[in-house]
Amino acid sequence: MNRKLRPLSLVALAVVLASCDHLTTGAVPHPAGASGQDKSLVRYSAPSGPSRRVASVRANCGAVPDGFARCFSLVRTDAFARTFPDQSGYGPSDLQAAYKLPSVTAGSGQTVAVVDAYDDSTAESDLQIYRSHFSLPDCTTANGCFSKVNQRGDPQPLPGQDSGWAAEISLDLDMVSAVCPNCHILLVEADDASNKSLGKSVDTAARLGANAISTSFGSSEIGSRMFERHYFHPGHMITASIGDNGVNVSFPGSSPDVTAVGGTTLIRAHNRRGWTDAIWSGVSPQCSAVYPKPSWQVNTGCAMRASGDVGAVADPNTGVTVVFRNQFAVFGGTSVSSPIIAGVYALAGNSSTLHFGQHSYNNLKDLFTVRGFTSHSCANACRDSQGYTGSTGNGTPHGVGAF
Repeated sequence: MNRKLRPLSLVALAVVLASCDHLTTGAVPHPAGASGQDKSLVRYSAPSGPSRRVASVRANCGAVPDGFARCFSLVRTDAFARTFPDQSGYGPSDLQAAYKLPSVTAGSGQTVAVVDAYDDSTAESDLQIYRSHFSLPDCTTANGCFSKVNQRGDPQPLPGQDSGWAAEISLDLDMVSAVCPNCHILLVEADDASNKSLGKSVDTAARLGANAISTSFGSSEIGSRMFERHYFHPGHMITASIGDNGVNVSFPGSSPDVTAVGGTTLIRAHNRRGWTDAIWSGVSPQCSAVYPKPSWQVNTGCAMRASGDVGAVADPNTGVTVVFRNQFAVFGGTSVSSPIIAGVYALAGNSSTLHFGQHSYNNLKDLFTVRGFTSHSCANACRDSQGYTGSTGNGTPHGVGAF
């Protein structure tokens, strides 16, 4: 039976459809684009934890029919600027410090692939602005660090453009850069947002040698079995966002062949770590109705595959800085957490020997426990004796030992 795991928060999301005319001045324009998706203005009430900002947030990708995927990135409409804004999100040094990552010394020789739909025409130039601003090494086509291909692995022709997916691409590239600045980056752009095209793009990323592959999107599980084979790539670690509030069970996050990544609210703290994680109210953990529980996944409250293995920051109120269309912006959503975890896998350099998402379950000491709310039943994703929650899995990275 399909039982939905409830996010452990007293705060709920309210989704309000709005036209571009109602958006804050300076927000990214979101025409319907190649996919014809609506764009939703999502208003978040103040989180229950120490972060009290109230953000007006736009979902970059709207609802889609069965057989198609939507991206899970959210963009703050109050934080756009041509120059680095005062109200900025977390940058590379913040993420590296929060998760105790060896980003300065590790990652050389690793390739992280980002798989998304449609083309982001300014992907490379925006990436360079981001990396230059944060003093990260250049990653360009010219120096061989960055490459962009279509779903067949060719540099041309590239697919049509969609502004929402383009924003997702910029987010993904910046998060890989933030976590693993020494990694090479491969961007694979699917012809469209269908499960078929995105699955073929994942195959291409694996064929071209990516050590870790980030998929920051999700579709309904209905009819997903015919596409699940595209995510079975032993020796390549594939990360998948589990989705945000209002999303039903999300594939490929429900696949046993990926590391399913949930989301947290990441807050600076006066403690030994200097940071604390809380379950983000916007994450949407689920029990799969299609995929069996992997042998290595225990104590999850699901009879089938539970869609959270690990987590990273996703709350737009404690979001991350991204450069998109030559503007600095603040993004959130579980689209943030998936490329972060892909970058952590690349830092660890163990992809060829790992078995899908199993490693974190055997290395709980190398994860930060996420603060949550108590519940009357662990079947609703309350924290069990080992710290597991459906929203954030076993926890967030504490170095790379769990990866």
